[in-house]
Amino acid sequence: MIKDGLKNFRQFLLRGNVVDLAVAVVVGAAFNGVVQALVANIITPLIAAIGGQPNFSALTFSIHHSVFNYGVFFNALLSFVIIATVVYFLVVVPINRLTNLMYREPTDSPTMRHCPECLSDIPKEAKRCKFCTSEVKPERVSEPV
Repeated sequence: MIKDGLKNFRQFLLRGNVVDLAVAVVVGAAFNGVVQALVANIITPLIAAIGGQPNFSALTFSIHHSVFNYGVFFNALLSFVIIATVVYFLVVVPINRLTNLMYREPTDSPTMRHCPECLSDIPKEAKRCKFCTSEVKPERVSEPV
């Protein structure tokens, strides 16, 4: 019983989806570290040069001896916006385009037309609609050249 459970657990771990997810988490964590460093060491100092504050993480205020580090929050918010932007433009947009290409609605076939009564697709040469059985005038189908 335990041997079968361990075997099934090993198969579960070695499935492609689990391994892919693990790789994505590791790469995402590394990417997060890079973005955090970019924000803290390059972007916020550039913004701070305009505003005159050299380090956003040092921005604080206090109320009754409680210190609120809103500069650290600003750095985290800026990092989130950068990561979300990169993920959107490098992952979501290409996947949506690919999905739209794969599952695109077929264009109207030159051999089909809409029934004027029920608007179902019927062959152009049909004399009667197969859905609502109303009589329709057949259309000629032009032969490809």
